[in-house]
Amino acid sequence: MLIADAQVHIWAANTPERPWPARAEPHRAPLGKDELLTEMGKANVDRAILVPPSWEGDRNDVALEAAAAHPDRFAIMGRFNPDAPGARGQVAGWKKQPGMLGMRFTFHTDVLRQPLIDGRFDWVWGEMEKAGVPAMVLFHHEYMHLADRVAERYPGLRLVLDHLGLKSGKEVREASNFATLDKVLALAKRPNVAAKVSAMPCYADDKTYPFRTVHPHIRRVFDGFGPKRTFWGTDWSRLPCSYRQGVTMFTEEMPWLKGADLEDVMGRGVCDWLGWKM
Repeated sequence: MLIADAQVHIWAANTPERPWPARAEPHRAPLGKDELLTEMGKANVDRAILVPPSWEGDRNDVALEAAAAHPDRFAIMGRFNPDAPGARGQVAGWKKQPGMLGMRFTFHTDVLRQPLIDGRFDWVWGEMEKAGVPAMVLFHHEYMHLADRVAERYPGLRLVLDHLGLKSGKEVREASNFATLDKVLALAKRPNVAAKVSAMPCYADDKTYPFRTVHPHIRRVFDGFGPKRTFWGTDWSRLPCSYRQGVTMFTEEMPWLKGADLEDVMGRGVCDWLGWKM
């Protein structure tokens, strides 16, 4: 069975030569491709989709280097700044970059969400639809209607909802986080929308493997979106367990997930959706 992680971050240090914008902070020291490859080997993960983190700004250099060095192991959902000079001319050829599968946008903080609210993303969705460039998007539940609006207006644009729109933080409880999951499930009616059941151990009040309290929520997503639009992922750098346990939580601890459905959820589905040939 092909195992492809739908989201992992790698990044480099904040230095004067390569400064970060002041908009977010990482949860650990820099993580590079070699460390990730080692952990993937221990966990029996074949592939990983690299998602450049928000704290590095709209840059993809670290991920591009990793994908160029290991094209059979890494592909990228890259950052894109719609306000950058020449941005409009970049979309059509976006996937010509080696290893680039699409774009990823985060709208989970006031700073990152403002360009969307201001309308500065309006032109991007249409250009992505025309160019066949899929997107991974992070919206919290109270803004999920904005994702639905994009999906409805651009039916040829493939969207993936990151982390089920869940919020992070020690003060966020599992019950309140999942209480509005219906806002995510409502988008299952859009055939151009998929959902990532990624970083699920991070959202469980039960911090003990196999994090059974979140299993029913995962089942609801699976039942709503189906196996070909439900994508497993770890966001490994912030998991409260080993990478291997992030895998076996799905492959060994959910008896209802098996056979072809398990293969779809664990990697075949996301590779098909994003066009990463197997």
